[in-house]
Amino acid sequence: MAELSRLHGSGELARIEHLAEIEAVPANFLGQILLKLRNHGLIRSRRGSRGGYTLARPPEEISVLDVLIAVDGHCLQLSGNHSGRSGRRMRQVWTEIAADIEAKARAVTFDQIASREPDTMYYI
Repeated sequence: MAELSRLHGSGELARIEHLAEIEAVPANFLGQILLKLRNHGLIRSRRGSRGGYTLARPPEEISVLDVLIAVDGHCLQLSGNHSGRSGRRMRQVWTEIAADIEAKARAVTFDQIASREPDTMYYI
């Protein structure tokens, strides 16, 4: 999504091979992710020799939470046994943690991610 955000507005479509290489993700795995993103209306695809992928909306309208939900269906959902003295409290704490992470993920949009260059570290 970050690379698609960088290309947004250029008219250029990103091919899966380019995305896989630039983001260091196996193309087969990336294809599965792209399908989920397309099914959730976050990206569009075009087939053919001049095909590829592009964002369906401007990057400032797509949050990290949108992508988490598209790919995983939820944000930090707790599963397992919630009974007993510790289980109920753990569920309450986990729900609070998930709400905090969800709020942060909703606040970060892909225009912010795409505009940030990784800091270069120099070691002497």
